[in-house]
Amino acid sequence: MGEPAGIGGEIALKAWTERREDTPAFFIIDDAQRLAEIAQRFGINAPVQAIGDAGQARAVFARALPVLSPLCPLAAPVALGKPSRAAAPAVIGAIDQAVALTNAGKASGIVTNPIHKATLQSAGFAFPGHTEYLGHLAGDLETVMMLAVEGLRVVPVTVHLAMKDVARALSPQAIVRAGLITAMALRTDFGIARPRLAVAAFNPHAGEEGNMGDEELRVITPAIMQLREEGIDASGPAPADTLFHPAARAKFDAALCMYHDQALIPLKTIDFATGVNVTLGLPFVRTSPDHGTAFDIAERGVADPSSLLAALRMAASIAARRNMV
Repeated sequence: MGEPAGIGGEIALKAWTERREDTPAFFIIDDAQRLAEIAQRFGINAPVQAIGDAGQARAVFARALPVLSPLCPLAAPVALGKPSRAAAPAVIGAIDQAVALTNAGKASGIVTNPIHKATLQSAGFAFPGHTEYLGHLAGDLETVMMLAVEGLRVVPVTVHLAMKDVARALSPQAIVRAGLITAMALRTDFGIARPRLAVAAFNPHAGEEGNMGDEELRVITPAIMQLREEGIDASGPAPADTLFHPAARAKFDAALCMYHDQALIPLKTIDFATGVNVTLGLPFVRTSPDHGTAFDIAERGVADPSSLLAALRMAASIAARRNMV
């Protein structure tokens, strides 16, 4: 479901209308009547059909978007563009329901529509976002967030932190943890036998031997050395301003970045429309569009489903690879 006041319902409907041969069959946990109203409002030619069980989705998908009712329904109608904390139990409940269905083998993986963290947290949600909550549901596993487009995968070691807090949060242990989880996922989920990790510097010019900051000497280089001792092909610290041009990207399979924007700016510059968020380290498959709830356009019917379609295809690809093992 994601945030019902955002564009999640719209892009799910559009993803069904723009499906191709490589688009996997999918169903959405949401209110069928709500989605039908969105389709009618924006003139989206997507018939909606309620299903009573996930097992019915594949047969329905060819003729309509299958919709499974949430176990925790919306308490009241939600206006597009106007988030309400009253919807928080339904949003969280849909995540719980999706995990339960996947763990039970009734779905191959989970593709989450964007949530609005501030609204959920105002209602008592105790997690920074999807990634951390899914790790909790999986047994408090350590997870990392990977963002991917064609030609680039990035992993931010710190994620939703104010810049003033990033340096304090960085540690060799955090970088090594992210590197080990990333390397394992590249093997198991992306079929890369010997992953190559590039590790970005934190300071300009990689610190200039400590003259522009000592995080490279004190934190990042020791982490790279430990990753190498673990058998990981890790290089760096690389100045971030020279790490993402085409020739540099050809030399690594994923880049470990020290903070959120260091990872997402190059990725979204390369391909803003089809970025995918993948949670690494989970026992089940989870991807998501690499964009937010877009309240500013939620009432206009102009949302682009490209990122959701890419997330659906990537989830299917990872699930298929895991099933081969």
